[in-house]
Amino acid sequence: MAEYKASLPDNRFTAQKNLALHFDRKIRYDSLMQKHPRTNSELVSRSLAAVWHPCSQMKHYETFPLVPIARGKGAWLYDYDGHKYLDAVSSWWVNLFGHSNPRINAALRDQLEKLEHVMLAGFTHEPVIELSERLRELAPPGLGHCFYGSDGASATEIALKMSAHYWRNSGQPDKTQFISLQNSYHGETLGALSVTDVALFRDAYGPLIRQQATVISPDWRDAEAGETGESYALRCADTLESHLQQYHAQLAAFIIEPMVQGAAGMAMFHPIYLKRARQLCDKYSVHLIADEIAVGMGRTGTMFACEQGDITPDFLLISKGITGGYLPLSIVMTTDAIYHAFYADQISRGFLHSHSYTGNPLACRAALATLDIFAQDDVLATNRHKAGYLNGISQSLRDLPDVLNWRNTGMIWAFEVQSPHADFAQRCFRLGLQHGLLLRPMGNTVYFMPPYIISEEEMQLLVMRTKTIIGALT
Repeated sequence: MAEYKASLPDNRFTAQKNLALHFDRKIRYDSLMQKHPRTNSELVSRSLAAVWHPCSQMKHYETFPLVPIARGKGAWLYDYDGHKYLDAVSSWWVNLFGHSNPRINAALRDQLEKLEHVMLAGFTHEPVIELSERLRELAPPGLGHCFYGSDGASATEIALKMSAHYWRNSGQPDKTQFISLQNSYHGETLGALSVTDVALFRDAYGPLIRQQATVISPDWRDAEAGETGESYALRCADTLESHLQQYHAQLAAFIIEPMVQGAAGMAMFHPIYLKRARQLCDKYSVHLIADEIAVGMGRTGTMFACEQGDITPDFLLISKGITGGYLPLSIVMTTDAIYHAFYADQISRGFLHSHSYTGNPLACRAALATLDIFAQDDVLATNRHKAGYLNGISQSLRDLPDVLNWRNTGMIWAFEVQSPHADFAQRCFRLGLQHGLLLRPMGNTVYFMPPYIISEEEMQLLVMRTKTIIGALT
């Protein structure tokens, strides 16, 4: 062996020695971790020293500690100290079929042995082709080609750019403005923020963005006494028409979250608004962008929320649940008419947008596995049964005197809580963790958006523990 080592070039011998040292250190490290397992406090300390967490005031973590998660299984998350939490918000609305789902895991392992990534400019691969074909079959009729991004905000950016560029290619370059609903949320990149109506973001980044106009939301909580949700939605649509009539020559598109405005406190509205919006956008030659990033993939009871208004948008935005909560991926689907407006010899007429990981094969394979589960398990029908069950067992929670505006669309539930505490959301989140629930209220709005695999026993636990928490805060 010594003679063999002596015959190796110095660099090969050094590499071999370094590799041996690496494995020796790893074995000793793994042994140390078995004797001294990681703890929540250790992970919190390390995270605060190295990670800048999203949507956070980092100083608040001095008194409101992070929750380090060691693993997940099904609807549950487990920390390093042995506590478990029912993931009632699907980890920011992305997880559909549970953490560490064996079928999605298997698909990813198989794909890892074939192709982890290749750029999509000038190349293609089977997972992205198959996913595009299957989405075309599932989406509202008339939507064809898929353009890929990496997250919800990038899907919004793509749709806004594609809409304005379409009008430019069509000889109407002045159509560069957009409208959205009041209290809308479409992402936090600069273009997405321009159609997002959240005061916190607008105040912080207003000088950097070209803020677009908003029209009144059909959120039925704002209806007048005695006015139905449908009547209120139609009244709001009249306001939309007034705006389109006045500004349609400058408007490229109207962007909307169909059926439920998530960040507005799960604001729900009647599907007649979608139907009227489609009719009005057609009448005034304005694109309709359906942001189904949060509400698509079965979340509102149909595969896509647009189906409930029986409409086809000009652009359909998909993200979050498309990969089952595994990997970042977003998709913008559009019509053949829009696609062909970019099909030309001149590069300037092509759609000029790209991401390094556009159409990543692993993410596409996770998405295909997610679609397989939908098909094989008849998920939409199962969800209808589960929604009915949760509505049935939640009557005692709904009857609490300080619970207001109980509402449900598909696998989304929400209600407001009258509480004397100005910091209700923080208190509710903390109490939720103490009771083994991951709840993430928005202001005084509590919502459930659980993974679709939640069991009846887990739904009972969710309702009863939430009732206890609300009772402690009112």
